[in-house]
Amino acid sequence: MKFSYGPELIAAALYPLLAWQGRRTRAVTPRLPEASDQAYGLWTHASRPVDNFRVLGIGESPVAGVGVANYQEAITAQLAKALAGKLDTAVAWQALGQNGARLSWARQALPAFRQAQGHDSPAWDLILLAFGVNDTTSFCPVNSYRAELQSLLDELLLMLKTTGLIVLAGVPPMQVFPALPAPLRQVLGMKAHALDQINREMAATRPRVLHLPFTANLQDVRQMAEDGYHPSALGVSIWAEELAKTFLQNRQEK
Repeated sequence: MKFSYGPELIAAALYPLLAWQGRRTRAVTPRLPEASDQAYGLWTHASRPVDNFRVLGIGESPVAGVGVANYQEAITAQLAKALAGKLDTAVAWQALGQNGARLSWARQALPAFRQAQGHDSPAWDLILLAFGVNDTTSFCPVNSYRAELQSLLDELLLMLKTTGLIVLAGVPPMQVFPALPAPLRQVLGMKAHALDQINREMAATRPRVLHLPFTANLQDVRQMAEDGYHPSALGVSIWAEELAKTFLQNRQEK
């Protein structure tokens, strides 16, 4: 990928400053907990009370409920809620997330998750992958990120219904994260863009995989949690509506 190692070159040149900014940011940024309630549920409709549609969310802190009060307000449940309204059906959802997780964590977590689900567990209509921020801050090499994503997608395709889709959520534009100072935010923004480009390329070349750009307005303080790093309940709900709308618009094309 052209210029894919540009962020690393800039980071190397600015390393003393960026390292100091990173340490200071971690020291002054509030550490918000993961949600502690059950990571699954069902949005029902009186006309169709059975779970006709199933959503699985796999990812880092937004999937784990960081920045919101509970899993009901986190991205997987909110996406399921938005789809339930638009499809006028019941939507079952389950979240598999961890604060600080990188893409490689998902492949390690999947075997135990699938075993817990059981061999007779119904397949999924939609699997949401929401990663990238922690791979960005750890400067995961683009080739490693691509290889991890390819392997993970191969596994997840086996968990889909025949009409199901995998949705790759766009990596957030970290250059506008309120908690990050300049120039750290600009360098991380470049790295986030490089990783998100891999998501775009993967979706463009694979059937049943859809990339949805991150569209939330992170500069709106109402859409950010108190740490200035994670989306608030409002931010998550807006993000979920955009995901649901774009998913429904594009699923026929895949």
